[in-house]
Amino acid sequence: MPVFDFSGASDKKTDVQSECTYTTFKSDRNETSPEQPIMVLDNSRRRWKHHSCGIFTNPIKRTSFEFKEEDGVFSADILSIDSRFVSLLKWLGENHINVRLSGENQENGYAVYKIRETAFGGGTKLSAEDGFLQFMIERLLASSAPIEITEEEEDEETGDEMKLTSIQSITDFMTCAGRTLPDNIRLWARRNLAVARSHEVSPEERRHAQRALSIMMNIQWKNNYFEAIDPQEARRILDEELYGMESVKQRIIETIIQINRTHTLPAYGLLLVGPAGTGKSQIAYAVARILKLPWTTLDMSSINDPEQLTGSSRIYANAKPGIIMEAFSAAGESNLVFIINELDKAASGKGNGNPADVLLTLLDNLGFTDNYMECMVPTVGVYPIATANEKDQISTPLMSRFAVIDIPDYTSEEKKIIFSKYVLPKVLKRMSLKAEECVVTEEGLEAVVEKHKNTSGIRDLEQAAEHIAANALYQIEVDHLTGVVFDGEMVRKLLS
Repeated sequence: MPVFDFSGASDKKTDVQSECTYTTFKSDRNETSPEQPIMVLDNSRRRWKHHSCGIFTNPIKRTSFEFKEEDGVFSADILSIDSRFVSLLKWLGENHINVRLSGENQENGYAVYKIRETAFGGGTKLSAEDGFLQFMIERLLASSAPIEITEEEEDEETGDEMKLTSIQSITDFMTCAGRTLPDNIRLWARRNLAVARSHEVSPEERRHAQRALSIMMNIQWKNNYFEAIDPQEARRILDEELYGMESVKQRIIETIIQINRTHTLPAYGLLLVGPAGTGKSQIAYAVARILKLPWTTLDMSSINDPEQLTGSSRIYANAKPGIIMEAFSAAGESNLVFIINELDKAASGKGNGNPADVLLTLLDNLGFTDNYMECMVPTVGVYPIATANEKDQISTPLMSRFAVIDIPDYTSEEKKIIFSKYVLPKVLKRMSLKAEECVVTEEGLEAVVEKHKNTSGIRDLEQAAEHIAANALYQIEVDHLTGVVFDGEMVRKLLS
């Protein structure tokens, strides 16, 4: 049995001192390639394979990578690394995680542009561990600029399918990618991690802290820089979704041009006011599509208590976040379109307070605080679009937060065009009917519009189209007709 005598050991450390072999470079690119790598390894003594397996050495000793080749294990120093990935490199090395690098040999070294976690044998790991690694890499790449996920060259688990739920995964994320969080949220996360780990608080408090952390960490907190939007493409989307409404479309295009100049959202959201069925919600969805943002809806007619929006305090066992925080969580990012339906119903709360007062804090873009989360979340990337039937029912402070757009009702001539070119073709497509199987003559079209001349919007036109198309389908299937032509008399009889 060997015996070790430390009596003559020197006080001075004789171990190999920590050596950093790399320099860092800054990048705000959200995609990697051999030309824009994550890091560069030394290849002066040996050319490395396109896909190479191994581990990063513990950075306490030396910053290098050990390649596990068929003829042995070889080490290569890390020459340079994207500064966003320094903490991730340290984590991979300290935990001895087996990885597969994808890279290309260049004059200045082996350019690594992809890192995958592997099993011990070198095989690809389609497991939560690799999903967690991809989750962190994607967040790091998106930390300086918005990201568009593209198809990778190999089939693999994407990071966005990974959800941080365990304390360990949240801790690792904070270690490797904590800098991607806003400063106040990062400090908040550290405090809640301490609570979630503590045995000096009740299990209920630990559970609430862990749940709040999971919600907050799974939201990608983006900056408020918005890329330029093509006005012609925006106009095409508006024309596709809406007929007429030239003044409304121009106001939206003006907003797009403003975003292109400032690269930030306007200080005021949009308030669309008009009769029911005139397409207010459709306009809101079109704007979200133009901005390329996820959207969520708040139906103010069903919100009776401000606590539904602000969440409940953690002192209650059944406490939970409010609808606004849950909307951030569902969207998965902080930049989104809030579509607030029936804003004129916001002041009719039946609980302890007024839901409209809560909306004021959301619309001011100064940050929103949820009672359950106990943290102010940034709202500079939130674009509110509200709809209402009557302006008179909306309070003055709430109105002042919006740019108001009046949505006029359609004229009889516009309803004829909308029915023939938009509504009926859409219904026929949904029912798998060909255009020649259900034809409405000019007299029939006049009869449809005459029937609904005193109703606002186009919802009644859609119901009329459904009725006519269903009758055509019935006659084709039962009477074995090849098609049905609806004239004025047939339409009046059918819709009476």
